[in-house]
Amino acid sequence: MGLGRTFYFSGTITLVMETRIQSLVDFEKEAARFARTLIPQKSGATLVTLSGELGAGKTAFTKIVARVLGIEEIVNSPTFVLEKIYVLPEGQPFRRLIHIDAYRLEKGSDLASLGFDELMQDANNLILLEWPEKVAEALPAPATNIMLVVQPDGSRMISYA
Repeated sequence: MGLGRTFYFSGTITLVMETRIQSLVDFEKEAARFARTLIPQKSGATLVTLSGELGAGKTAFTKIVARVLGIEEIVNSPTFVLEKIYVLPEGQPFRRLIHIDAYRLEKGSDLASLGFDELMQDANNLILLEWPEKVAEALPAPATNIMLVVQPDGSRMISYA
């Protein structure tokens, strides 16, 4: 109970999945389910973008993905340092999880100081980028775009495209 998935086509080529999350337990289950579906791209890093207002759960979602991928250290928001890189344990589909928070960036070219282009070239990298709208002009198409929306009743709607 609490998880309901809706699939629909947006335009002619984009499949969107929406899931309504009623509780923290459901949120954790959904983020863990998503983490288990991740596979490396054939060329270049796997980019997952996370959008939503402050407090929508972008960093919480990232923490759960990191935990499912075997990261034992504390994962918190890189808002002030902009980027954190975690080495994943053997046996995971990726070697590194790169967590970027673009909230404080003003334009796409600001990603250059983080070595973003080089990070994107490595198929061993999983990049989770919060606030992609801040740097949209510098981003390639993500493998998945996640939108988290807080509902009036406190539940969350998570959309994947």
